[in-house]
Amino acid sequence: MGRRSGFWLSLSLLPLLSACGGVKVVRMDVNQVKDLSGRWNDTDSRLVAEEMIQDCLSRPWLGGATQAIGKPPTVIVGTVRNLSDEHIATDTFVEDLQRALINSGRVAFVAGSSERGEVRQERLDQDVNASEETRKAHGKETGADFMLSGEINTIADQEGGKSVVLYQTNLKLLNMKTNEIVWNGEKKIKKFVERPRATW
Repeated sequence: MGRRSGFWLSLSLLPLLSACGGVKVVRMDVNQVKDLSGRWNDTDSRLVAEEMIQDCLSRPWLGGATQAIGKPPTVIVGTVRNLSDEHIATDTFVEDLQRALINSGRVAFVAGSSERGEVRQERLDQDVNASEETRKAHGKETGADFMLSGEINTIADQEGGKSVVLYQTNLKLLNMKTNEIVWNGEKKIKKFVERPRATW
């Protein structure tokens, strides 16, 4: 093989060699905490949801509602608004709230508006296509006694390549019949992030 042929062969192998050495993947435990960017992440979502629901269900409203209704009250999760200055997957946070409520075993839980819409469409389909014995009638849904909703805010203080970011989550539980706020919870997370100045 001549020198020129060897040169062109080396050039043709460069993309292949680069591709082979460019990506490294390491599987992690889903509960392992690893902050890369300093932004809100899956760990923040899960821990905030679990801690806030634990606080919510430890307050006097639950015992009073259970006694008044004669059974565990029914809860629905409404809207959680992202009022921060970064993208936060609020749908995932709502799912974490729902999971914590359901798994507590201390309240009953009903589906949100999007899920109810799909179930109602299925009942309409059953009206036409399902047998009389298996058809599910309309107007038999369980109404929620309480609605949980809230918002996520951030306050950032930045200087050069350093920043301190405060994430503040506020949730409220409202009595669906009276609009009374029976619980008001707050959870704060503060992060110190330091990056090379060139990345800001």
